[in-house]
Amino acid sequence: MSERDAILSKIRRSLGVTGTETERRATVTDRLQRAPRGLIPERGQLDAPAQKALFARMAKNVQASVAEVSSEDDVPEAVADYLRSRNLPQKLKMGADERLDRLDFAGKTPSLEVTRGPSDGSDLVSLSHAFGGVAETGTLIMESGADNPTTLNFLPDTHIVVVKAEDIAGDYESVWSKIREKYGKGVMPRTVNMITGPSRSGDIEQVLLLGAHGPRDLHIVVVG
Repeated sequence: MSERDAILSKIRRSLGVTGTETERRATVTDRLQRAPRGLIPERGQLDAPAQKALFARMAKNVQASVAEVSSEDDVPEAVADYLRSRNLPQKLKMGADERLDRLDFAGKTPSLEVTRGPSDGSDLVSLSHAFGGVAETGTLIMESGADNPTTLNFLPDTHIVVVKAEDIAGDYESVWSKIREKYGKGVMPRTVNMITGPSRSGDIEQVLLLGAHGPRDLHIVVVG
């Protein structure tokens, strides 16, 4: 018996079940089929402009920085401006996201060197495009894949993420519904990362350390 089987067996014994009960299996099947929504906090139930403002405020509360631009055309300059403000090299790594490919980095920011692909850990700055955002917590929702490799979320020291204002929802349940709509029932990307602020830990003597398990800086560019 594997350790996993041993743990599950112990849980079943403590519950007094075997895992083969018809009623319990039917309950699980029904839940998977219907995907019922969980409790939804009131905080994010606002109109679109207020949701965008709440998203920015909550993101800043967890040490992320936020810039707002009116259109995608403004993103390259916003990225370059942020790198200059942080005294970082004009160089970044991004995936194959077609929304980022449409941006005119060469024309608007010729000094910015853009390379593509997953990070091998040597990149200082990465650029990703979020699937969406959650206003109630200032969280970014990231799909894994060649478009936005998961390594870009965690290995570089600075992570810049573009998110469209129209993709910011009030709550997590709304975002999960959009993911199901995109991929279809029973299908998901290999990983969905939920990023709330830069990486941090307070495990050592309750002292907050940024960059403990990933980027120490998270910059969000909200478009629209």
